[in-house]
Amino acid sequence: MSTYEHYLRQVLRSVAEVSVSELLAARASATPLLLLDVREPDEHEQGVIPGARLVPRGLLEGRIEQLAKDPEARIVVYCHSGKRSAFAAHSLSLMGYVNVSSLSGGIVAWRAAGGSVTKPELLSASQRARYSRHVLLPEVGEAGQLQLLKSRVLLLGAGGLGCPAAYYLAAAGVGTLGIIDDDNVDESNLQRQILHNSRRIGQKKVASAEQTLRELNPDVKVIAHPVRLGADNALDLLSGYDVIVDGADNFPTRYLLNDASVILNIPVVHASVYRFEAQLTTFIPTKGPCYRCLYPEPPPPELAPSCEQAGVLGVLPGVLGVLQATETLKLLLNVGESLVGRLLLYDALLATFNYIKVRSKPDCPACGLHATPPVLTDWPAICKQTSPR
Repeated sequence: MSTYEHYLRQVLRSVAEVSVSELLAARASATPLLLLDVREPDEHEQGVIPGARLVPRGLLEGRIEQLAKDPEARIVVYCHSGKRSAFAAHSLSLMGYVNVSSLSGGIVAWRAAGGSVTKPELLSASQRARYSRHVLLPEVGEAGQLQLLKSRVLLLGAGGLGCPAAYYLAAAGVGTLGIIDDDNVDESNLQRQILHNSRRIGQKKVASAEQTLRELNPDVKVIAHPVRLGADNALDLLSGYDVIVDGADNFPTRYLLNDASVILNIPVVHASVYRFEAQLTTFIPTKGPCYRCLYPEPPPPELAPSCEQAGVLGVLPGVLGVLQATETLKLLLNVGESLVGRLLLYDALLATFNYIKVRSKPDCPACGLHATPPVLTDWPAICKQTSPR
């Protein structure tokens, strides 16, 4: 049986090592370089080499494919003194990576040569516990969770769609949630709007939502806007957000939101529900169709009755709101494939999901080839017909 020291010597003979000067030269070259710090989180707190990706040694094999899909990628691994990084480089070589090396002497040698270190932004112990299931995901990790905590999402509406979307975005640790809604909590809302309860009937929805979300996650800052979105305030209210979750319940607001988001270049995750049916898509300006491409003109009122008229299964907005939250998190983390150019159709009675393609219209007045920046207007009452949320 081999001793640790004997095994380490064998590994060191089998892996390539680079000196600090060689690492500096490699970083200065045009060839992309992935620098991996395989120390533990408590060691990262003492400082890291600028530009390094932090992946604890025990998680490296599970996460490397997300960090380096090309087996010929140039990878340099470092640790404290060069031992763990040697084992890490050896393991990556066994996985098929052919251009891996270990920094000789680790960060100790880097510091001794005058190399700079930075204090990384890390999750607190409490945050690491709260978001542990996210951190375990290679597609998220600590860096992704930190990105979520810095992100800003605006929810248009604190109703059937906005409530579940906001609840799960807050639970996920999205750092700032803005909520626009000028309505009050009504008893009829409680069948589906899960941020509110019987004690808050008559209270402003944004105030009720803020209370629930703050109790759920103190990391989240909630900005309440107890107003109706209009042409006079849309640009001010929407500016500065990374994604907008569309839970609007009327067509004038949807068209206004579309035009404002095109002007501000902000993605919108849209959903709507009707009785037992629902639809979901994502609009990203310059990368796909917009709401006007999908609906050039609002439908006549008789084809879009409100939930007061047609009813809605209470859990249906919950399903779609959670899907909106999912699509939003994907956009914030830049993972997966968004619904840009695809309209998801859900039938609760048949338990089916279907997709149809949505194409950009060259003559779209908002995003078409010859479109000029939209002029925000409040749509006339003729299309002021609500649809269920």
